[in-house]
Amino acid sequence: MFAGLPELGIANGEDLKETLTNCTEPLKAIDQFQMENGILLPTLQSALPFLDLHGTPRLEFHQSVFDELREKLMEQVAVIAEGKDEDRYGKLEELLEKSFPLVKMPSIQPVVMQVLKHLPKVPEKKLKMVMADKELYKVCAVEVKRQIWQDNQALFGDEVSPLLKQYIVEKEAALFSSDTTSSLHNFFSPTPKARRQGEVVLKLTQMIGKNVKLYDMVLQFLRTLFLRTRNVHYCTLRAELLMSLHDLDISEICSVDPCHKFTWCLDACIREKFVDGKRARELQGFLDGVKKGQEQVLGDLSMILCDPFACNTLVLSIIRNIQELLSQDALPRDSPDLMLLLRMLSLGQGAWDMIDSQVFKEPRMDLEVVTRFLPAMMSVVVDDHTFVVEQKLPSEEKLSLTYPTALPDAFTRYLQDNRVASEMGLYYILHIAKLRNKNALQRLLPALVETYNDMAFGDIFLHLLTGHLTLLSDEFGSEEFCTVVFDSFLLTSFSSKENVHRHILRLLLHLHHKVLPSYLETLMQTLEPPKQVGMISICSTFNPE
Repeated sequence: MFAGLPELGIANGEDLKETLTNCTEPLKAIDQFQMENGILLPTLQSALPFLDLHGTPRLEFHQSVFDELREKLMEQVAVIAEGKDEDRYGKLEELLEKSFPLVKMPSIQPVVMQVLKHLPKVPEKKLKMVMADKELYKVCAVEVKRQIWQDNQALFGDEVSPLLKQYIVEKEAALFSSDTTSSLHNFFSPTPKARRQGEVVLKLTQMIGKNVKLYDMVLQFLRTLFLRTRNVHYCTLRAELLMSLHDLDISEICSVDPCHKFTWCLDACIREKFVDGKRARELQGFLDGVKKGQEQVLGDLSMILCDPFACNTLVLSIIRNIQELLSQDALPRDSPDLMLLLRMLSLGQGAWDMIDSQVFKEPRMDLEVVTRFLPAMMSVVVDDHTFVVEQKLPSEEKLSLTYPTALPDAFTRYLQDNRVASEMGLYYILHIAKLRNKNALQRLLPALVETYNDMAFGDIFLHLLTGHLTLLSDEFGSEEFCTVVFDSFLLTSFSSKENVHRHILRLLLHLHHKVLPSYLETLMQTLEPPKQVGMISICSTFNPE
């Protein structure tokens, strides 16, 4: 407990033991020991007997003085470090040399840690000693740990890894949460600023501080994990981390990250859930400004655009753009804003391929998505508008009494064969679900059984769709509507995809009282898990923890 005192020429318990062992008059020896090792203040000696009269033990008095002096010393360390004195760090290093031998003494340890914390460059030898001792490493300030981590990537990885796992668990829990089964509050509801207040982002931001080397390490971890898992939530964290450092005005990092201004502009779009013309031109300027020899930045830009929150904003803007084109009788290829949104969506969708291949080149967009798929999707919108208008006409003027059921070949083919087209098609279906358009939903949902890479059975789309379907709760009293939603779409893959099973259960948790009773009974039998699975997987749907 008192290791290190002899090195500083201060007597400890062993010295007192030796003195008492070898003396002939113990009381005198104790008095002498107290005189030599007590507080060397002449006026104090005459005052101490007064404390004895009040029954205050000497230990209590000395401890209170010690605590007070320690606090003053720690304050002074901070004052010196924040001062203007050119030799301030030299003074702190001198104090470190004197105090470090006592670093294992609990009462002195806070002082040593305070000195270490305020040294921008701790001597290598001391850093190694702290790193080698688990207890010291655990209690040292994050400022000291940063100096250790920057030369020990494996150790830093061990610290960061649990946080990255926690982040993914939290994102996936939000997608399966039964609290977010509504169109008003869903996965995309929190603002970017609110998301950056999450525990993981704040902890990572603190761990990085102003250290560019640590920031680069975290980005490399995120790229590696994204490559290994294809999990797009790592792309979200990449953007959130940069913007968290931006919020704190950490210019040391923001000024050297070539994606900073692009991410900042995109963050404002995500906040508004729309890319307006002015910001679209800014974003285009950043993309066009990637210089020859710096193409690698496209890998990071594609990751930022692959963030589901960015993707959500881009596709919502595309849907809005298409509606405007329809009202103007204009074609998709004639809209520069639409072409830019498609360019960014395509870059984001191709993030994994680009980072995997290390070929940093914008993916070539299939022009037929613009010339064939989008006009086919617009024709579906026109069919719907035409039917709605016709229903308001007198019977003798109606051309058709039934809602169209077939879909244009180009629409279904591109849903299956093209990633960007599939994303737009899925968001159009979310759009009509939000408008409570039962007819259009019944026409389109069966087409989702086959989409590019099974995108229609991804968690983000199913999370949003099930939320929007709650707006049509009364329609679930109809067997026809239930058949389309469940038999023609959701149940086509629930047995092979556990996540689909869980999303159906989320939906039924909110709508079971609205579903046609006879259909609900059949549905529950279909959804019942095999006996050996038990209730574990069912329970985890409603309580992912």
